[in-house]
Amino acid sequence: MSTPANSPRSPERPRVVGRFAPTPSGRMHLGNAFSALMAWLGARSAGGSMVMRVEDLDPRAQSRERADLLMRDLAWLGLNWDEGPFYQSERTEVYEQVLARLEGAGLTYPCFCTRSQLHAASAPHASDGTYVYQGTCRNLSASEVAERMLARQPATRLRVPSAGDPRGTIEVHDLVYGVHVETLARDCGDFLVRRSDGVFAYQLAVSVDDALMGVNQVVRGRDLLGSAARQTYLLGLLGFDAPAYAHVPLLVAPDGRRLSKRERDLDLGALREEGVRPERIVGRLAAAVGLVDAGTDISPIELLSEFSWETISRHNSDIVVGDEFLL
Repeated sequence: MSTPANSPRSPERPRVVGRFAPTPSGRMHLGNAFSALMAWLGARSAGGSMVMRVEDLDPRAQSRERADLLMRDLAWLGLNWDEGPFYQSERTEVYEQVLARLEGAGLTYPCFCTRSQLHAASAPHASDGTYVYQGTCRNLSASEVAERMLARQPATRLRVPSAGDPRGTIEVHDLVYGVHVETLARDCGDFLVRRSDGVFAYQLAVSVDDALMGVNQVVRGRDLLGSAARQTYLLGLLGFDAPAYAHVPLLVAPDGRRLSKRERDLDLGALREEGVRPERIVGRLAAAVGLVDAGTDISPIELLSEFSWETISRHNSDIVVGDEFLL
């Protein structure tokens, strides 16, 4: 680890800095491997570097054993990194400082809504399943806040510009899906930066870490495309430029269900035990988005000369993964 995660980078730092950001909630599956491969290729093909960050803020995901397994799976596939691993569970002081700054600027407020109230009030967001917040707690008086504090601990939300305010319309130029535009007040509402249990929310932690770690290319599944606008807005408030985003297709089961760690869908551990070689996995994932011919076995390093975002963007539909996928 050559550079602290919150220190300025030297001018000679490679132009593109990507990252792996696994959550140690279970063994890596093929969908995770695909996103990781695309992130690695995106950075390495441009002569860039990779950061390893373990997203273990949730206490249920704070397992060094599972984190080590994920990193060993990445290394087995041939996907290496230059900095880290950094653990979000060790960075709460950084997030505290950022949240204090937002609170001091009057950009946040306490929210006492329960999950059931949120679900009853709104339909889910089309892209990532989050609920459009209706502003229920946005204008509570000090006395109302004090009264509700007696009953439950609040979450913290970030205010977004009101509908009609052009500052709240965010345009993201995605390397795979092209231009994606969201109006925050309509598409997500004021969003969480800290949960009611005190855990920092994904949007804040990821945005802050990407900025302070110098990450300028974020590659992840298309289910997180809606997060790009929120993170771009938050980064702007903090004085940072947003990274380039590339939201890649999801791997889905034949019935359309997303692959899941919980369901152990094509678990890399099981595949390794069955004797499947990493070159076969990399080759099948690459062929699914047109980088190589079907049936090609190839390593990530050999794949570098074949990689382009233009090719990926032409194959941006979800990838169906059945039992025969690795044949």
